[in-house]
Formats: sequence, structure tokens, C-alpha cells
Amino acid sequence: MIGEKFGHLFDAPLEKFAKRIPVHPNVITIVGFILTVFASAVLATHMRLGGGLVLAAGFFDVLDGVVARVNDKKSAFGAFLDSVLDRYSDAFILLAVGWNLYGSGQPSGLILSLLTLVGAFLISYTRARAEGLGRECKNGLLERPERVVLISVGAMSGLLIIPILWIMAVFTHITALQRIYHVWKVSRERDAVMRG
Repeated sequence: MIGEKFGHLFDAPLEKFAKRIPVHPNVITIVGFILTVFASAVLATHMRLGGGLVLAAGFFDVLDGVVARVNDKKSAFGAFLDSVLDRYSDAFILLAVGWNLYGSGQPSGLILSLLTLVGAFLISYTRARAEGLGRECKNGLLERPERVVLISVGAMSGLLIIPILWIMAVFTHITALQRIYHVWKVSRERDAVMRG
């Protein structure tokens, strides 16, 4: 939802800064991913510090897109690489949270993390599959920007992590269902037009 409505929100504020960055956006994507892996390793043992690092690493996820658009370096492979590394990042972050909570005597946190991870992957898969069928599918309540912010806030707060995982576990699957419904509706309308 944030990505859909405010996807280019940072283009103007970061434009001058982005134009001075001499590296390719794909390099920024990879650096952001490496920082996320490091943040996840910290998150597995230190919830608050790890949450802050995850949020900081998320800045690179914004920056690579701005640099690509501002410097006219958008590419199909860049979009593909960003999407694949985002999935790996989701896995590392949620597995680290689950590991931390399980190790601190909260096994429900591990289950909720795994349920959220499945939901996050389904959100991504429904979009990819829809686009493979020629249907645009970017809608839904809990896309990746929302998930990164929620998990970071939950981890940094400490006490809110389990309630936030509940929210994420439920709403990732609701988002996947929203996308399924959207594709069904669009497909039905197109099929009706082709038959009529």
C-alpha cells in the first residue's frame, strides 16, 4: 500500500544526492542486501539493535530505486535482482526474529515468524504470477515497506514484537487473498470483454 501510493515519494528529496552517487543501482541493491544479512545476524541475538539496523538497511532499498530513476539506469535485470534479494532479506529477517524469540522462551514467536514468512512469499508470488499472465497486481494492505517498518518498530520496542508478528502473520495472508481476488476480478472482466 505504501509502495503503491508513495513509491516515488523520495525521488525529489533525494534527487541531488542520488545524482552524485557514482555507482550503479545494482551495486546499491547488493550493498543493502549485505547490510540486511548483517542486521539479521545481529537481530538473532540482540532484538533492539538488530531492529534499528534492519531499518537502516532499508534505506538502501529506497535509494537504489531513486538512483535508477534519477540517473536513468532502470533495467529489467535490476528490477529482477532487487525483487529476488528482497525475498532473501525477508527470509533472513523473519528467521532471525523467530530464532531470537524461540531462544528467549517464546516459541509462539517462531511460529508467527514462519507464518509471516509464508505470507510474505505468497504476496510476492501472487504478483509475479499475475504479471506472468499479463495482469498488474500491486495492491494489498501489507507490502514490503510496511513489513520492514513494522518488524523494525516491533524489534526496537521489544515488548511489541509478538503483537506485531500477530498482525503481520494475519495481514500478509489477507494481502495475498486481496491479490487473488483482484486477479480473479480483472480476469473475469477481461474474459467477459473477449467473449462479448
